[in-house]
Amino acid sequence: MRIDRRERVPHECAGLRLDQALARMFPEHSRARLQGWIRAGSVTVDGGALRSRDLVAGGELILLTAEVADAVATKAEAIPLDVVHRDDHVLVIDKPAGLVVHPGAGRSRGTLQNALLHLDPDLVKVARAGIVHRIDKDTTGLLVVARTPEAHTRLVEMLAARTIDREYEALAWGVMISGGKVDAPIGRNPVERKRMAVRDDGRRAVTHYRVIERFRSTTHVACKLDTGRTHQIRVHLQHINHPIVGDPTYGKRLQMPRGVGPELEALLRATQRQMLHARKLGFAHPISGARLDFEAPTPADMRTLRDALRADAGDEA
Repeated sequence: MRIDRRERVPHECAGLRLDQALARMFPEHSRARLQGWIRAGSVTVDGGALRSRDLVAGGELILLTAEVADAVATKAEAIPLDVVHRDDHVLVIDKPAGLVVHPGAGRSRGTLQNALLHLDPDLVKVARAGIVHRIDKDTTGLLVVARTPEAHTRLVEMLAARTIDREYEALAWGVMISGGKVDAPIGRNPVERKRMAVRDDGRRAVTHYRVIERFRSTTHVACKLDTGRTHQIRVHLQHINHPIVGDPTYGKRLQMPRGVGPELEALLRATQRQMLHARKLGFAHPISGARLDFEAPTPADMRTLRDALRADAGDEA
């Protein structure tokens, strides 16, 4: 795709660096991309070349001429998606369990990214087909997707600024007395590299949690993120000795509660994924600024297990 833009620097940008001014003038492109175009000579200012750090006075004529390759090479696939919200700039998806968010080593098909490209072929022009954050393969729930480069740039900035609100629900082992906060850095497990772990040299990670409902041997808990580290909730709940029920990576060996009934025992033995669901998502629309809030219903397998745990607690009482 070829870009040919001819714009004058707004006077309110006077005194800014060139790359800062361009970021305001062309918000659909990231600052890093604009800096690359400046270095490549694709940007002229009043017919001449400037460096990214050079200051503008306002009123200069900017010529931007550049080629933008398609952002992704992933193939579209007709995979059904639950679209919670759709407008010209964003999508909100309720992701099912078992769906990987984007392709990786050894996996090029059957992902959310493949499905998004079938849903909206124009997403080929947006980095990562518009995906700005991810949830694990077997975690369910809400994701926001940018449909335009401008929305993508703004949503990435909002994530970095922690102005996108995300709340999860989980079924965790053990009876929690109260809610609290886990402020513990997370990094790669030094022995098992596919796992994460709390470690002193990790990146700062903060999870807030509160009790929704207590059962005999488990707790239904809500978690909110201040940060977005890989496997953060799963690692943090394990760290405080309340791993998520069914978690194959960070869970504990299944130990049946004393006196458990046959229905609950069968459900616990059949649970093969972490009982974790991204249930709430809230943010300011990246273009209009209007507040958007969404809530996804608890998935059927998690709801069935929760109800059985509730019935088991009632039987004990």
